[in-house]
Amino acid sequence: MQENDNFDISDSASGLSAVLETYWEKFLFLLPNILFAFLILFIALWLANKIRSIIVGKLSGKSHDEITTKYIALVSKWAIVIIGLLLVLQTLGLSGVAGGILASAGVSAVVLGFAFKDIAENFLAGLILAFNRPFEVGDSIEVEEMVGKVMALDLRTTHLRTFDSRDIYIPNGKLLTSSVTNLTHNGLIRMDFVVGIDYNNPIQDAIDLIERTALGVEGVLEKDPPYATVDELGTNTVNLRVFFWTETDDYKKGTVLLKGKIMQEVTKALLDNGFGLPANIQEIKLYDYQKDIPVRIAGNGEQQQQAS
Repeated sequence: MQENDNFDISDSASGLSAVLETYWEKFLFLLPNILFAFLILFIALWLANKIRSIIVGKLSGKSHDEITTKYIALVSKWAIVIIGLLLVLQTLGLSGVAGGILASAGVSAVVLGFAFKDIAENFLAGLILAFNRPFEVGDSIEVEEMVGKVMALDLRTTHLRTFDSRDIYIPNGKLLTSSVTNLTHNGLIRMDFVVGIDYNNPIQDAIDLIERTALGVEGVLEKDPPYATVDELGTNTVNLRVFFWTETDDYKKGTVLLKGKIMQEVTKALLDNGFGLPANIQEIKLYDYQKDIPVRIAGNGEQQQQAS
């Protein structure tokens, strides 16, 4: 019985040794292909990054369209990486796997389309945005009450940075189907604000003073000078609306800060030249059953007695 056990153990050891020797021989046989596959993968990754850099360099020098340039470069990079992976599978003798991937691409696209509907939708939307070019990197846009500067257009989202330094990542599909207002595309924008003067003040004199003051503020365009007009006859004031044009290379500096600066200068000029800027007037109404207005002075008892 002991001899049979020894025979089984030695037989198993010899069988394992034969299997390992067989795998070692196969490994040595496939070693050149494995090394060649690693070489192909390295070349594919290097070539993908190189072509991405070349595309960005070439197109950036001939076009100011930074978003489309970067998007084309990114898609080209991943296309080369995928081709490299297919060549690696082919080199390792997994041509059946590579062929199966290509043969089932149509079916896989349908399946993945349902599984990753939002991802596919945002990718296609990003592709349309890249070629349609409703905005560029650095433009300030407004999307559904969100205002900020475009930082990047990625495969799935658009990076927007608000003026209070919040980073918002908007799905490309939402941008494609929403109303997008580009605030800086043409480099110019008209801003306006309202200032109220007293009814007793000469309106035209106030308009002339406002226009001269606004024109003297740095950043206001002289080729299309500011102007003011009567906007509304309010309850307490004659409301004048002031319009001015400015450049929007930097939307925050060119509009938000400039508008506040002009409002300060206009207010100071009106007050210095004797124009009234009245506050709201409140009217107190007495009904028929009321003979007078009851007034109580807050304070200690002695002060109340003296007041009475």
